[in-house]
Formats: sequence, structure tokens, C-alpha cells
Amino acid sequence: MKLNSAGRWVAIVGTAAIVLSACSSSAASPSAAAPATEAPAATEAPAATAAPGEAAAAGPMTVGHLPRDIVNQYLAAAKTGVDKAAAELGGTVTQVGPNEAKADLQIPFITDLTTQGVSAIIISADGKDEVAPALKDAMAKGIKVVGFDSSPAVGAYDVFVNQVDFSGVGVNLADWACELAPDCTGEIAILSAAATATNQNEWIELMKTTLAGDAKYAGLKLVDVVYGDDDATKSTQQAQGLLTKYPNLKVIVAPTTVGILAAAQEVSAQKKSDSVKVTGLGFPNDMKPFVKDGTSPVFGLWSVPDLGYLSYVVADKLVKGEITGKEGETFSVKGLNGDQPYTIGKDGVVILGPAFRFDGTNVDQFDF
Repeated sequence: MKLNSAGRWVAIVGTAAIVLSACSSSAASPSAAAPATEAPAATEAPAATAAPGEAAAAGPMTVGHLPRDIVNQYLAAAKTGVDKAAAELGGTVTQVGPNEAKADLQIPFITDLTTQGVSAIIISADGKDEVAPALKDAMAKGIKVVGFDSSPAVGAYDVFVNQVDFSGVGVNLADWACELAPDCTGEIAILSAAATATNQNEWIELMKTTLAGDAKYAGLKLVDVVYGDDDATKSTQQAQGLLTKYPNLKVIVAPTTVGILAAAQEVSAQKKSDSVKVTGLGFPNDMKPFVKDGTSPVFGLWSVPDLGYLSYVVADKLVKGEITGKEGETFSVKGLNGDQPYTIGKDGVVILGPAFRFDGTNVDQFDF
């Protein structure tokens, strides 16, 4: 591996160059926000003469960053990319959000950011329909809205920065389960994040479609879908429940960085790594021990800091009027996408890039 001029680690695997931002999985927690039961933490209000959304004209861009919850490690990694882009492009970022992933808890923060008149809101939505009215109100007042990771409802954002083609994730999850189950047969279960998490729900449905649509998966039986709410304790309890309820379980699929780690830890602790495998989406630094002990031989992810970086760049371009979110618009971001232009697709969606497979041949090459 080597560090390129853009400050990103470049790992050469076979003939493919995978660009990843250097990021520790134990990164410091994001800036504190008000507890979920309190009013949103105040951010710096723009000048009194500036109407909402006019910060670009009145001064430096101001961005409200609103993750599904402020303690989620994955979303904290995305925030490092947001901060890096803000430092390079200018502007200030204030993170606010609830301490747990519940859609109704995000709404007061959206309302408060709208009242403050920030230039843009970058949001990972928990419950796409629940947050939509508040986001539409912000847009009506001239504030640009960028969804990332988990999409608000269509029409409640200007651009959604999707980390990956969702259909591709569904196929990946099905393929990895097939690979890990003996002869692609046996019981499998899914340990997801919150039941309201838009991205996980879509990945799960696409995985189900993949399993049902190809005869090679006919031997796999999806016996349960459970939710850990992206909480380590609850995810561990759900993993324990699956192992108890389904003694013949072959694979736990967890499309969440919290869930996959909890499941791998529990399977390993119960010394069931020979009979039960874990796969899904996780951080290499979290999963290295479980790749090596055979609990999780294969899993995937993408560069989470780059997801945050791209989200801020999109917000910056929207505020400056360089893009509007219209289908077919193109723009370039140095150091991302092989320096090839991004194209805004249907429903204002931009895709960061493909998921990357981690296994015993390459996991030690990555540090995030």
C-alpha cells in the first residue's frame, strides 16, 4: 500500500486499484449533540440578514450534518470525510443528531437547522417517509438537502449519495452466504440494523429477490430477519437468539457494521466458528480477527470516509449552483471514481462506487 497525493491509501489487489481513505475503526466519537429527549443542539446561526439557504451569498457555507445517530461508528467514519472536504473546500460543519436511531428523533434537528438557515443539510435518514415533511420544508426555504447512506423519500432531497448500487449489494450478500454455507445449502438468517433503516431494508429485499430468482440458491433457506438497531448490546442479544433458536444455522448475514461485529464475536465466543459463518458489511479492522479464526472468511464494504467526502462536495456544488440534482448532470471530484465524472441518475441518485470484497488474501492490507 502507499499514500497518494490526495491523502488516500491505494491498495493494489490483482490489477484493480482500490482507493480508500485512511481511517481508524476506533475513530473519536463525533461532536456531541443534544440528547434525544432534548431540543437539538444549537449551531451557529447565520447573519440576521441572511434568509435560509442564502449563506453561500452571505458568507462561508454552513452545513448541518445529521446522521441516524451520533454514536454509530460507521457514520462517525463518514463524518471524517465530511470534515476533510469542508477543510479543503471551505465552510463549517456542525453535527447534530439523536443518540439512537429512530426516525421521529431526527425531525426536531431538521427543524432547528431550518430555523438557523444553514446552507445545506447532509442527512442519513432513519425512516424515509417520517423525515420527508421536515426536509421538504427546509428545501422550500432554499436549503439544499443531500441524503447519504440511507435515503430520505424521493422529493425530500436534492441529491442522494448512495454508497453502492443496491442491487449489487443484494447479489453480494446472497453470493457470500452461498459461498460460506456447505454446498450452498442450509439455514441462513439476517441480522440487520433498525427496521426503519432504508438502506438495509432495500438490501435485504434485493437479497431475497436474488435468492428466489436463481436456482443455484435453491438449497438456502432464509429462516429469520432480526434487528439490532445498530446497538452493540442488542445486536449481540439478537445473535445469541438466532444461535439458540436455530441450532442448524449455517450463516448469519449482517448488512451493518455493528451487527456483523456483534455476530462474529458471539459465534467465536460460543466456539461455533466451524459450523456457523458470519458475513455482511464490516470494517476491516473490526473483522480481521474473525477472518483469521474462520468465523467470517469473507465480507465487504466501501470507503466510508469517501462517502462522507462526496456528500459534502455535492452539497457544496448545490449551494454554489454548479449542479441542481437533475438527472444527467455530471461533475468530477479529484481523487474519487478514478477521476472520472459522476453522473446524477434517476431520482437524483449518485453512486459512490462498487462494494469491495475482503477476505484472507487482502484484509491485512487495509487500515480503517
